[in-house]
Amino acid sequence: MSKQQELDGLIKSIAAAGEKLPGPERRLFLKQGLTMLGAAGAASGAAGIGAAEAALPPGVPSWTKSLGTGVVTNPYGEPSPFEAHIKRRNLEWLTADKIASISFTPLADLKGIITPNGLVFERYHAGLPAVDPGLHRLMIHGMVDRPIVLSMDDLMRFPSISMTRFLECAANGGMEWRGAQMDRLQLTHGMLACCEWTGVLLSTLLQEVGVQKGAAWILAEGADGSHMSRSIPMDKALDDALIVYAQNGEPLRPEQGYPVRLINPGWEGNTCVKWLRRLKIGDKPWYHREETSKYTDLMPDGSSREFTFVQECNSVITNPCPENPLKGPGKFWVEGLAWSGRGKIKQVDVSFDGGVSWRTTRFTSAVLPRALTRFGVEWDWNGAQALLQSRAIDETGYVQPTYGQLRAVRGTSSIYHKNAIHTWKVNNNGSVANVQIS
Repeated sequence: MSKQQELDGLIKSIAAAGEKLPGPERRLFLKQGLTMLGAAGAASGAAGIGAAEAALPPGVPSWTKSLGTGVVTNPYGEPSPFEAHIKRRNLEWLTADKIASISFTPLADLKGIITPNGLVFERYHAGLPAVDPGLHRLMIHGMVDRPIVLSMDDLMRFPSISMTRFLECAANGGMEWRGAQMDRLQLTHGMLACCEWTGVLLSTLLQEVGVQKGAAWILAEGADGSHMSRSIPMDKALDDALIVYAQNGEPLRPEQGYPVRLINPGWEGNTCVKWLRRLKIGDKPWYHREETSKYTDLMPDGSSREFTFVQECNSVITNPCPENPLKGPGKFWVEGLAWSGRGKIKQVDVSFDGGVSWRTTRFTSAVLPRALTRFGVEWDWNGAQALLQSRAIDETGYVQPTYGQLRAVRGTSSIYHKNAIHTWKVNNNGSVANVQIS
């Protein structure tokens, strides 16, 4: 291979990495990458390619010729700077102010089913509070025999468990209900994450305080500026609701509810109250703002569904996608994620012709209840246009619906619980676009 061919290859690699970034970030990345490439060549005494060429086999890379940095250079580790494009992003126009906004998980760049703590999507109703764990308390009162106020030290004395479960905002994909088509997987499905959550079962704490006869609901309230609150049915509280203080093996991140939050596995993220400060037990729901004017589903007949807690069976292909285009015809590994608030994923099928025919995929991760499940299938792409879809089926037999099936029941005025089959159009040049098929 000539020096010019190697240079062309390196430039293509830099350009491919830059494709994953939005406009301004892409331009800066390309400028810095090409500048570094030129500087490396000049420093080696070659014309623009010397140092880079020397790093390729049979050459010896410069980083093997000297000692690296020592331990504790950065006491809390960070990803490689070469992966700096993998980060949460928000949409400036989505909400009026960032203190009540959302950032999105970069699903296209993740592997496995666990979302790193620093990449889990954010959702705030009154900004990010700075909670002092030494002063924070969790109060449990109402229809109980023994009201209690727990410090964080008190809470950690109770038996703990860990469970891997997905967390999804009920509005994930909501911008597409009326036909809007976002140009990134991160924006179509990025209000989604999956973590190992560690804490105390809510049922354990309810046993401690003694729930009185007739108690049927719990009000969970956060310590943020909005005092965000939701009514939770007692059945869920006694089932698998978890009072969480750790995420993926470390204390909760501030943006994820530090020092303590509620996780209702498989239910809409809004019920999983962060910075949890109060649990009040009562005999009926409270009908607060987040369960009346928000987080209800407007139906075609003008009525509204309320307390639609469960995040229904869903899936999406993560490769290829707009962030991960194809580099010419050949064999590819098509993969994606599936999840269901009803339990385990039973099967995922993939179509390459817009739903005319389907192929069953295989699972490439653990299959856990109410957790992300990764699937994949081989595909020999001949360079022709294709319409890629995934369709998930959970263990209850629920089948992920088409847009037509979903809108036939729900209309087009909804925001929440959009779980329609998603379509990626693969163009002849390998680029991928978001399209909708009813």
